[in-house]
Amino acid sequence: MKNKISNMKNRLTGNSFLLMVTVLLFVVMYVAGMIVFSDKGFAKPQMFLNLFISNAGLLVMAMGLTIVMIAGGIDISVGSVTALVCMVCAKQMETNGASAGMAVLIAIAIGLAFGLVQGFLISYLDIQPFIITLAGMFFGRGMTAIVSKDMIAIKNETFLAWANYKIYLPIGSYSKKGNFIPAYIYPTVIIALLIFVVIAIIMKYTKFGRSVYAVGGNAQSALMMGLNVRRTKLKAYVLDGLLAGIGGFLFCLNSCSGFVEQAKGMEMDAISSAVIGGTLLSGGVGTPFGTVFGVLIKGTISSLITTQGTLSSWWVRIVLSALLCFFIVLQSIFSSMKKKG
Repeated sequence: MKNKISNMKNRLTGNSFLLMVTVLLFVVMYVAGMIVFSDKGFAKPQMFLNLFISNAGLLVMAMGLTIVMIAGGIDISVGSVTALVCMVCAKQMETNGASAGMAVLIAIAIGLAFGLVQGFLISYLDIQPFIITLAGMFFGRGMTAIVSKDMIAIKNETFLAWANYKIYLPIGSYSKKGNFIPAYIYPTVIIALLIFVVIAIIMKYTKFGRSVYAVGGNAQSALMMGLNVRRTKLKAYVLDGLLAGIGGFLFCLNSCSGFVEQAKGMEMDAISSAVIGGTLLSGGVGTPFGTVFGVLIKGTISSLITTQGTLSSWWVRIVLSALLCFFIVLQSIFSSMKKKG
């Protein structure tokens, strides 16, 4: 009997329970939306696919945040990196005649530069991640304004062809006249999902992934096990920077423009998506799979408020912050239960 109670307690306090709560919350929210807003098309397959279309860039950035948070770090510069990527790409294509392919390389280079510099300062100079990435946030936003203070609309034909290319699926809905309307996604969704699969494999099946979990769980123990803690943290931030650059480019494909205030607050969306998905702020725990549902919850909240029509868009931030607080408290409760157990 005691063993059964102990097993139940272990399951209850396990990280799988937090993930189960996240998945259940998403299902309940989305089903509620399908019931309440059925007359506004919320139950159509395209509405669900729009969650991925609108948040493809965020999904990639949240993967990067998941990695650095599991490693015991944080990165609040990804929103500014996104704005800088969008602005530089727009400027280069519209003013200097750069190709869309060159814009991809520019985005990756910017992300890697941020990841390498910030990662080195955090891992090898032992400076607090929050301070370094806060400086990175201000630097990125300032550099965006230096590149241009005006909004630059992207008119590059190849870029617009990428942005507007629809991949039709064999599912959909019927119009009032009985015509079948196929659902569709954009290439950004395919890229985001492929990156999720790659990151999930890396974190579960590679030495680097296991090292990240070990360093985030207990850096001192990881050091005693022979792991290179500094190198692992540096790699985590470089990968985070790379994903921020790619995510920024995907975001740019959605907006097709660059301006100074772009992606403001996106770093908080990425962090909250990871936390809601079960990633501990203290490090050592988290899964890319959970982060996907964190992003979907954020997207569902936005869709519900937009579909409702009368509420301010700021309610997305309000509800998201309330959920973030709830999951942080929940994590704290289960963490203390584990210690007592």
